[in-house]
Amino acid sequence: MPKAIKKRVPKKTDTPEEGVQATLSNLKDTLLERQSTALTIGIGILVIIIAVVSFLFYSYTKETSAKKLEYEAYKIYYSRGPMQPENREEQYKKALNAFKKASDTRKSPFSLYYIAACSYELGQYDEALKTLKDFSQRYSGEEKFLPLAYRKMITIYTKKGDAGEAKKTLDALYNLKSDIYKDFALMEYGRLLEKEGKPDEARKKYEELITRFPNSPFKDESQIKLTGKKEG
Repeated sequence: MPKAIKKRVPKKTDTPEEGVQATLSNLKDTLLERQSTALTIGIGILVIIIAVVSFLFYSYTKETSAKKLEYEAYKIYYSRGPMQPENREEQYKKALNAFKKASDTRKSPFSLYYIAACSYELGQYDEALKTLKDFSQRYSGEEKFLPLAYRKMITIYTKKGDAGEAKKTLDALYNLKSDIYKDFALMEYGRLLEKEGKPDEARKKYEELITRFPNSPFKDESQIKLTGKKEG
């Protein structure tokens, strides 16, 4: 028997309308997905902006508060009250507490230096040295107060009779970019060398001082040292 011929069923094709609907549906899904991503990114950016603004406001508030405290402490430190020792001691104690409050509010080279200065005025040399060492490490690039810190350290070491540490600090002061107190460093180094019985090395320091710093307040003393004449 001849085989029955199967009729082929034509494949169902989408109508133009259905294709457009599918395309629109896909486009809608894509837009919704992009909107969700954009919303997430927008929220993230907003959170970052709020965090940055909050941090800047907090920093500004802390800085303003610290500067006010520093100013009040500064006025106490340089107050010209009665000259009796007990009054001066009380004055420096108050200034010390005020500078510590300022430093606790916001660390700064200004406060830290004056904390050391107050300790020095109160005769607390070890505490002053500790603070000054912290200062020199924390603010090694500070051009304004670092020479002052080194000079104060040298004075303390000299008072304590520690020539070795005094000379190390004199070298550190001398090697700074700024010329502030370099004449002092040369003068003090010369004095220490004289005490150690090294007059020739001391002369070199005095000669350099006169040559490099002709307007130095230590010039006359250096010239006297070189000529061997006594003052007065």
